[in-house]
Amino acid sequence: MRDDTPNSWESRADSYSLYGFTDLPSIHERGAVIVTHGKGPYVYDVHGRSYLDGNSGLWNMVAGFDHPGLAEAAKAQYDRFPGYHAFFGRMSDQTVMLSEKLVEVSPFDRGRVFYTNSGSEANDTMVKMLWFLAGAEGHPQRRKIITRINSYHGVTAVSASMTGKPYNSVFGLPLPGFIHVGCPHYWRFGKDGESEAQFTERMARELEATIITEGPDTIAGFFAEPVMGAGGVIPPSAGYFQAVQKVLKKYGIPLIADEVICGFGRTGNTWGCQTYDFVPDAIISSKNITAGYFPMGAVILGPDLADRLQDASEAIEEFPHGFTASGHPVGCAVALKAIDVVMNEGLAENVRTLTPHFEAGLARLAENPNIGEWRGKGLMGALEAVKDKATKTPFDGKLSVSERIANTCTDHGLICRPLGQAIVLCPPFICTKDHLDEMFDKLEKALKKVFAEVA
Repeated sequence: MRDDTPNSWESRADSYSLYGFTDLPSIHERGAVIVTHGKGPYVYDVHGRSYLDGNSGLWNMVAGFDHPGLAEAAKAQYDRFPGYHAFFGRMSDQTVMLSEKLVEVSPFDRGRVFYTNSGSEANDTMVKMLWFLAGAEGHPQRRKIITRINSYHGVTAVSASMTGKPYNSVFGLPLPGFIHVGCPHYWRFGKDGESEAQFTERMARELEATIITEGPDTIAGFFAEPVMGAGGVIPPSAGYFQAVQKVLKKYGIPLIADEVICGFGRTGNTWGCQTYDFVPDAIISSKNITAGYFPMGAVILGPDLADRLQDASEAIEEFPHGFTASGHPVGCAVALKAIDVVMNEGLAENVRTLTPHFEAGLARLAENPNIGEWRGKGLMGALEAVKDKATKTPFDGKLSVSERIANTCTDHGLICRPLGQAIVLCPPFICTKDHLDEMFDKLEKALKKVFAEVA
């Protein structure tokens, strides 16, 4: 429980901090958790309590919280060259090497990379690239961006407009021209008697109908997460991306894979698009690109978009966009090390090794009569709480069931994330089977306690 003494960490946080994406009634009752350090997959608060972080920080601390190689890479680069930009034809050697590495490990045979400070900025940048390209090629009316209901693409004005979440209405968003089509969650949105294949076909038909209604020559691009992360870990229905890409190619609309969460190993492959067997026109990367040790985002353009954007820039002698810390040398050095750690130090392989155990744990907890569905891919999963399993009826939102489950988990020394009516898990790649067992045991106790109170 919270410490309300005037100089407590909780009181100081309340006095000077504005909480983002935080359930304020929980904060008022419990106080913030103020963490000081981490070891492996655990974090520790100011009171000395430890928590197994079942959410890898915010999806991104995949190598844990004290990886010596990542910390050393940052320290060495700070000593060597602590900061620079990527403007005016100047950039660090680390930036050049990271761009080469990102294209090398991408599904593209060649391409170009542009750096940002976050996934939100990378999605925002990609939209500006598409708008710039459309105007340069004589199609200035190509401004509309299509995403999906329940998708998450960021918090800038543009990326929040792309995000298919109702909470953005408090900001007067989405901006005009941002269109949200159906969410490919078969369990929740499939019709009675509709097979998964039929559901996928319907998603493709509805996308095409939207494109025709809006006008194909007004659409600049389609953005999609391979697995919807902040939507509640929603894998697509079988064959979804093949069906959707066929429609997009018919109308010459680029497919942008938002791999901010899925990229660099989370789904069991380097990229989520590889897991679902499609090649996009561009990839948005962040989070795991530095294993959370430095804020960074990247737009990785495939060959077609790279060539066209280069031609458009040549025509006006520049690409007029960038950020002060784009391609920061410390960030690039950390990213080079993080990619090596994930791909060559056994972390990616550990994801594949642990996935069956992770899925078995989710399936076991889904036997609870108040869990309607377990879902996931690789080391990302969710349990959907329901009042009635047979009818998939959710609990009354006023009960805040997922928030109560997450708070109870925190009391037991486990951090997990409530998303809608779901509890989301995305443990660090360094976890062992024992860590997963600890995670599921603590979550099971929390589920039993909360469901006993509300069911």
